[in-house]
Amino acid sequence: MTTKTSLGTLGSGNVFADLGLPNPEELLAKSKIASAIAEAIEQQRKTHDQAGATLGISEAEVSDICNGRTKHYDVDRLNELLRRLSA
Repeated sequence: MTTKTSLGTLGSGNVFADLGLPNPEELLAKSKIASAIAEAIEQQRKTHDQAGATLGISEAEVSDICNGRTKHYDVDRLNELLRRLSA
């Protein structure tokens, strides 16, 4: 839901809801977790290949997650991957 003001349009805080996409809360949660995964990989100075070995997934899958392509993952799976990076 957006709100019109004299300065423009304010978003709801969830771009997925503003765009009218289905399951916006889930999409926002997945986006936030994927961002945290990408940040953890960067902070640990790991390559996507090294991160994949830690996570038990391929380099291509790490790249997909880090680039926000999460449709093949549910929130629980993404949280598990983030937990593995934090261990």
